Amino acid sequence: MILCCGEALIDMLPRRTEDGGDAFQPFAGGAVFNTAIALGRLGTETSVFTGLSSDLFGRILSEKLEEAGVNGNLSVVTDRPTTLAFVTLNNGHASYAFYDENTAGRMLVPEDLPVLPAKPKALFFGGISLAVEPCASAYEALCLREAGTSLIMIDPNIRPGFIADEARYRARLSRMIAAADIIKVSDEDLAWIAKSDATHEAVEFLLGSGPSVVLVTFGSEGAHAYTQSYSVDVPATRVEVVDTVGAGDTFNAGFLAGLDRQNAVAKAGIADIERPVLETAISLGISAAAVTVARAGANPPWANEL
Repeated sequence: MILCCGEALIDMLPRRTEDGGDAFQPFAGGAVFNTAIALGRLGTETSVFTGLSSDLFGRILSEKLEEAGVNGNLSVVTDRPTTLAFVTLNNGHASYAFYDENTAGRMLVPEDLPVLPAKPKALFFGGISLAVEPCASAYEALCLREAGTSLIMIDPNIRPGFIADEARYRARLSRMIAAADIIKVSDEDLAWIAKSDATHEAVEFLLGSGPSVVLVTFGSEGAHAYTQSYSVDVPATRVEVVDTVGAGDTFNAGFLAGLDRQNAVAKAGIADIERPVLETAISLGISAAAVTVARAGANPPWANEL
């Protein structure tokens, strides 16, 4: 089982009404939620730990988890509201305005951490839930608690405008990266974390910080993977882009599903992962993400669509 840990929210995507007026349509979303949904749709046994609301939007999120075959029983349900993210699109690329104060997801605390019925093969962390308190402390505590026995993958999915205390966030992210086996970043995330636009230097910085594998996505240029021994370059699949909402999240799911299909989701051996195994997993991530960007919203593919 892979346990996805982080935010579940509603993306409010821009639409036009029949009379030409501006409107927003709700879609289930959130970086970690999207990854969990994509993993479930790809046939990987998946659970999610997050804060869910009992409100209208929370019920939508719960229904989507059930539809994808994702187990949400470890999540904490309260009557606090659901986080909303209003999305604006510029040439298909998304930017976000978050409404997150006192929400069900944000108000998770370390005391809410689940007792896991069985050790997960891997735990996945990321998204805005690592940037805000008190939930960030809860996810960090879970990451550090489980890092000794389960594979840890992190995609920080950094939103600089959402970070209220940069020094505190960087310190937390550094501790979690040090405990991680795999970190996935976009080229922009990489530059922000390492404070360098030089990709090679930034990757060396991350590899020296703890992870065995660093994944870097470059949008339409594909993805690269780096280990201490070698690097892998996999080109993107060419598609007509509708929007990029959920693209990176789907890539993460495809990558983890690709490892799982090769029986390679394990802490032991990740430092010595073989090049063909890594390349195959990245290729599945890219193929899955290509489907997502070709249709509106975070709508990852089912296994039979690939």
